Amino acid sequence: MPPDLLQFSDRQVPRYTSYPTAVQFVDDVGGLTYAQWLSELAADTLVSIYLHVPFCTELCLYCGCHTTVVHKYTPVAAYADLLEHEISLVGGHLGSRRRVVHIHWGGGTPTILLPRDFARVMDALRRAFSVASDCEIAIEIDPRTLTAEAVFALKDAGVTRASVGVQDFEPRVQRAVGRVQSFEQTARAVDWLHDAGIFNVNLDLMYGLPYQTAETVAATARRSLALQPNRIALFGYAHVPWMKRHQKLLPEAALPGAIERFAQSQAAAAVLQQADFQPIGLDHFARPDDLLARRQGEKRLHRNFQGYTTDDAAALIGLGTSAIGTMPQGYVQNASSTVAYRNAIQSGNLATVRGRTLTDEDRLRRDIIEQLMCNLEVDLAGTAAARKRSLDDFATELSKIDVLAQHGLVHRHDGTITVAEDARLLLRTICAVFDAYLSNQEARYSRAV
Repeated sequence: MPPDLLQFSDRQVPRYTSYPTAVQFVDDVGGLTYAQWLSELAADTLVSIYLHVPFCTELCLYCGCHTTVVHKYTPVAAYADLLEHEISLVGGHLGSRRRVVHIHWGGGTPTILLPRDFARVMDALRRAFSVASDCEIAIEIDPRTLTAEAVFALKDAGVTRASVGVQDFEPRVQRAVGRVQSFEQTARAVDWLHDAGIFNVNLDLMYGLPYQTAETVAATARRSLALQPNRIALFGYAHVPWMKRHQKLLPEAALPGAIERFAQSQAAAAVLQQADFQPIGLDHFARPDDLLARRQGEKRLHRNFQGYTTDDAAALIGLGTSAIGTMPQGYVQNASSTVAYRNAIQSGNLATVRGRTLTDEDRLRRDIIEQLMCNLEVDLAGTAAARKRSLDDFATELSKIDVLAQHGLVHRHDGTITVAEDARLLLRTICAVFDAYLSNQEARYSRAV
């Protein structure tokens, strides 16, 4: 990394899976507001659904998710009951069965659910919603606890895509982060998925972990290619011990610095691109024939709380603890505490505890940031004009963009801003120029690279 770019890579900025980001959510958007927003949703609005399962059998020390370690199944089964109840509550507020085009199961470890409980929650979704015949149903998988029986149950329930957690195949790194997972375990999980007829497989890799080097990260990328995935996510580890206290257990002295993190990311990206994987946005890669790559070429890619997606539904309904939803009116988030979530649902109330009502200014800036994150380009003049605004309204931001241009990070031609290909990793920093809320809250985010 050129030394003059360190000032941009070391900034603490959001990942921009939403705008405004969750840091700006407030508690005056609650269950009553969400109920009203659901009732106002037009009958022909396409819907996607996210379900959060906040349980794991052990805690990975790098984890930034809302999850809890459980050693018995009783609370997991009880949680499936709550999901069924919440689905019914949401369906009641909607008033009619809306068409669902995308379902994503995340966590935690959603495959911790026994096949019978996973199936009954999926059945509850199909009772409350009209699930499209071509609906993509995706699930995040931990190969260490997966069984062949569970994989075939996923297929029977309609799952069409699986994201397999890998992070790194280097044993020393795995021991440091508390996730020991052999290549053979991962390969077995992928084989089971293929045997069951689930051929859309993503692998999740990570750089920036303790003891990683550019060489070891590249080696993991090469071994991952042998599993023949359709997509690979290459996430930078977000070290936020002030938010996730268990991250303090990591050997902090072994964490790579900004220059080494940049080198790790570039080394893995080179391996993937040499194998004909196309870079997607900030941190994803896909085969040229994969829908993600095709949508990027068509400039129809989107970004939400699950990352880059082909999902273009106008509403995202979040189910389960901490789940975030997106409605035309704004964002909503459920209680992160399982106890608070349970108490709300069992009382017949929605579990929404915070959110954000969108303003016209928010929508404009969200459009700008999403286009940059997805397309590495934005027609700022055209995007502003579509909302009856002009480039003059962005004079301050454009002066900052011109500074980035002097360093070769972006190119500006009239009203169009294009991110330089070799500045892809600094997308978050570039997007932060258009973030009206960021100025005094940088300490609450992870580093840009």
